[in-house]
Amino acid sequence: LMAHTMRKMHPLLKIINNSFIDLPTPVNLSYWWNFGSLLGICLMMQIITGLFLAMHYTADTTSAFSSVVHICRDVNYGWLMRNIHANGASFFFICIYLHIGRGAYYGSYKYKETWNIGVIL
Repeated sequence: LMAHTMRKMHPLLKIINNSFIDLPTPVNLSYWWNFGSLLGICLMMQIITGLFLAMHYTADTTSAFSSVVHICRDVNYGWLMRNIHANGASFFFICIYLHIGRGAYYGSYKYKETWNIGVIL
């Protein structure tokens, strides 16, 4: 009982409680709602692997292929970063199409805040 009241009374814990524990969720919550968080994770992975790949890539036309070979052979886990980055792009577009389709199906385009956040992103 004490932890329950502390969770709702303490200023810092109250923010966490309202954001994660007592989060208001819709009744029609299904697995379709996971694609938004998957998009965020996928975007972070794309940015991280893209930055690491850009550190070793050369954009010059004569040495671009050699730099990709260098990434795959000489950089620690370079082959893995390249594969994650390439397949992550495909997975990102699959998730974004499913996410937009879910929003269209449930009529999320009617809500101004949802539309504005999507446009900003």
